[in-house]
Amino acid sequence: MDYRIEMLPEKKMVGKQLTMSFTTDSTPKLWGSFMPHKKLILNTMGTDLYSIQKYPEGFNYQDFDPNALYIKWAAIEVTNFDMVPNAFETYILKGGLYAVFKHIGSATAFQKTFEAIFIEWLPQSDYVLDDREHFELLGEKYSNTNPNSEEEIWIPIRLKN
Repeated sequence: MDYRIEMLPEKKMVGKQLTMSFTTDSTPKLWGSFMPHKKLILNTMGTDLYSIQKYPEGFNYQDFDPNALYIKWAAIEVTNFDMVPNAFETYILKGGLYAVFKHIGSATAFQKTFEAIFIEWLPQSDYVLDDREHFELLGEKYSNTNPNSEEEIWIPIRLKN
């Protein structure tokens, strides 16, 4: 599995959030509330979008509970928080060490990539999950309906003890 390790700096984000679980996935609702008003955010840094997940402390795939609640953000990076439209919230993505994987395919094929990362790659790597945000970077090649869509999956890691 191809991947790279990156040290991500802290990032200022503006977006919308919802609490959900894997069984009560509200991702379409979240992005449906974000995208029509995204143009109101004037101080963006580029056009890449971020799908950020803040899982409960201790999250891991081996003890995965599909009913556990987590917070998901639809967001974009900004230069500062000076001009945040009322419809949006601010968030600071902490940054740190990440393993970065490329997912090519539709959103429905995402589960296979997710399992390859957490069942195959992570246990055999020199890393363990860190209790920070997970996110997908949705760049210019991303399209949630295109089978050739591309996105980056950023997994927070730290070296094993």
